[in-house]
Amino acid sequence: MATSSHTHQAFSYPEIYLAIDNCFASKRFTEPADWMKVIRDLGIFHIEASADTECDPLYHGRDYLAGWVEKVKRASSKTGVSVCNLYSGHGTYATLGLSHTDSLIRNRILDDWLKPMIQTAAQLGAGLGFYCHAFDNIVLQKPALYQNYKIDLISKLAEIARFSDQEGCKTVGIEQMYSPHQIPWTIKGAKELLNQVAGKSQKPFYITIDTGHQSGQSNFLKPTPEMILHAMEQYRYDLQIGNLWLGPDSSYELFEKCDKMDQNHLSKLVDTILEDSSEYPYLFAEVSDCSTYLWLEELACYSPIIHLQQTDGKSSLHLPFTQTYNQTGRIEGTKIIEAISKSYENPSTLNLPKVDCIYLTIEVFASTASINYLTLKDLRETVRYWRQFVPKDGMKLNELIKLSNAESIR
Repeated sequence: MATSSHTHQAFSYPEIYLAIDNCFASKRFTEPADWMKVIRDLGIFHIEASADTECDPLYHGRDYLAGWVEKVKRASSKTGVSVCNLYSGHGTYATLGLSHTDSLIRNRILDDWLKPMIQTAAQLGAGLGFYCHAFDNIVLQKPALYQNYKIDLISKLAEIARFSDQEGCKTVGIEQMYSPHQIPWTIKGAKELLNQVAGKSQKPFYITIDTGHQSGQSNFLKPTPEMILHAMEQYRYDLQIGNLWLGPDSSYELFEKCDKMDQNHLSKLVDTILEDSSEYPYLFAEVSDCSTYLWLEELACYSPIIHLQQTDGKSSLHLPFTQTYNQTGRIEGTKIIEAISKSYENPSTLNLPKVDCIYLTIEVFASTASINYLTLKDLRETVRYWRQFVPKDGMKLNELIKLSNAESIR
């Protein structure tokens, strides 16, 4: 890894590679030789292997994974395509995982899923990214309990960082999400988490930024007194609260009292609600958290994997970068490259080294009923789009900036 840059120190731009997650191949192209050939034919030579595409430790076991690694190595030698990272899939994402209410499950995810995946990644000379935890609503409603669960999560992530370093895994990190029960979901919270894990483990631990994972934060912005008062007036009319986010359940219980209160006392109730919700700062986002580009400007230099999906900013559907979706999409290649560059030019804000290699990883989902021919057609168009910005793997970020500037002048 490159050393951290500071305010008056020179910094090194990272190498940039275009990669793709093989999640689209799940239940379709399942043998390593098959998905490697399909991906090579797309014009991609670096693959993020999803656990859902038949390499999940809980489903398959260690014996199968050992054979899978050998299949990957043989197929890689034959195709010239390599697995650069492993990544968790829907299986572990759909559970409480590392933050389960039962410690037996927390330990099982750590010992029987994450550690075997780290070892598998190390055998391939690859890194690992993952997301496999969530906080139960009961935990979110009790600040002291929430802090206890968060401390336990940090401890487990620190153990993962140490184990990853011990096993020789290239990099390890957690994905950013977009709702209060799945941290890190705010820029400030992500920085705190990375610093806490690195401080506790004394080993690097990174983040994966996803270009569509800023679509939920706008639902969890702290309301103004005027917004609450307006919602109260509407509620007194039709008992509908709309999409107003108040944070804890207790604030909603207070809000419902407005129906039986005199109009003159509503302002005092608003103050009581705001005072109550202030005890739950971890339930609220900032406006800056809603911006993909601000996330990248702040944290891309600590993100060895950046997931690429097209989005309209309202949902995270993992859409391809086709002409149709690009017309309404918010993600633009030039802006992505420029935002990443700013993160390296800015002084370091975390106590860990900035990464010297970033895999811009296309992560396009295929629905259960999607047609393979059309999925691959969209992926080919997606690859063509991103090859405008990363024409050759391993180019330095500053070279891509110069290339982008030259193209814009023409």
